[in-house]
Amino acid sequence: MTNVVFMGTMRYVPLLEVVVGRLDHLALSEVPLPGYVSRRIRHEDYPVLLPDAGHCATGLMVEGLTDADMMRVVFYNACFGCSLTELQLGRDTSVLFFLSEREDLRLADVWSQDVFERTGAQMTTLAAQEIMSYMGRKSPQQINAMFPMIRARAASRLRARSAAGTGGSFRGRIQIERRAREYAEFFALDAFKLRHERFDGAMSADLDRAVFIAADAALVLPYDPERDRVLLVEQFRMGPLARDDRQCWQYEPIAGRIDAGETPAAAALREAREEAGLDIARLIPIAETYPTPGTSSEYYYLYLGIAALPDGIGGHGGLAAENEDIRSHLIDFEALMGLCDTRQVVNAPLVMAAYWLARHRERLRAEA
Repeated sequence: MTNVVFMGTMRYVPLLEVVVGRLDHLALSEVPLPGYVSRRIRHEDYPVLLPDAGHCATGLMVEGLTDADMMRVVFYNACFGCSLTELQLGRDTSVLFFLSEREDLRLADVWSQDVFERTGAQMTTLAAQEIMSYMGRKSPQQINAMFPMIRARAASRLRARSAAGTGGSFRGRIQIERRAREYAEFFALDAFKLRHERFDGAMSADLDRAVFIAADAALVLPYDPERDRVLLVEQFRMGPLARDDRQCWQYEPIAGRIDAGETPAAAALREAREEAGLDIARLIPIAETYPTPGTSSEYYYLYLGIAALPDGIGGHGGLAAENEDIRSHLIDFEALMGLCDTRQVVNAPLVMAAYWLARHRERLRAEA
């Protein structure tokens, strides 16, 4: 049996239970760590423990960890570059602790466990569920590289759980017999065996289904009501290539993944700056929608973005770190609708945004 002191996120008992598997055989107690301080890592949702004579950090002592428990705990912490270390608290007192081996840490304020449990604990726990599902299948290094997408998927699940619903559509019983992660890198693919309630009240036959798992995305069509023009972006897309479509470069609204801890609106504003160097003055919600609910979990937050679009704005954009190669186009409203009428626009969110704009254009121009 092994006793370990945990700090930061793993003091949150539901998260600890996900990592260990079960807690009924363990003794848990909070312990002071005099001479140490927990400091949050900048832009991250976990802390690092540092010597500091003026502080006293708090840890969670977990007693009775089995060898199997320790394998799970070591695996989880290794995904974040942390290893088991003996920490000397006094002349006669030492504890086993997980400490970060990273040397590039940028530190922020003192860690607040209360703030974490109010704002980040649920998402971190959902992310931990995905991480632990890869134990024995992926290395900690592979999971560390995937971690931004793991967190983004966890944040998407939380947004879905708080969704208002779809205006009274049917809500029947669902019996999931099996769910397995068949593939996971930047995106993921889950296979299901399930049954669901039919409209007549009976249960369906067993269904085998596969679902593409993606993080939520924010999309914005920039519109200048005074000049009556929009800005479109153009970039290479894999979907048309996989379909054998010769037109693999697509006209689209500005779009991008919603990062963990980010609101859809904030993501839309960030993507406008990254992809087109554009500052949006005002966001107007158009729709929240599943583009392909039969095959994908992807969910779109679509906006119109009021912005100044003078000649010469845009050009080339995108993040080199994400291998983005994006070109911007200014196009008059009537030309946009002409492309839609002749079915030359094949991007569904752009068509949706264009027809929404057609419905509300006169009001927006009058307000401008």
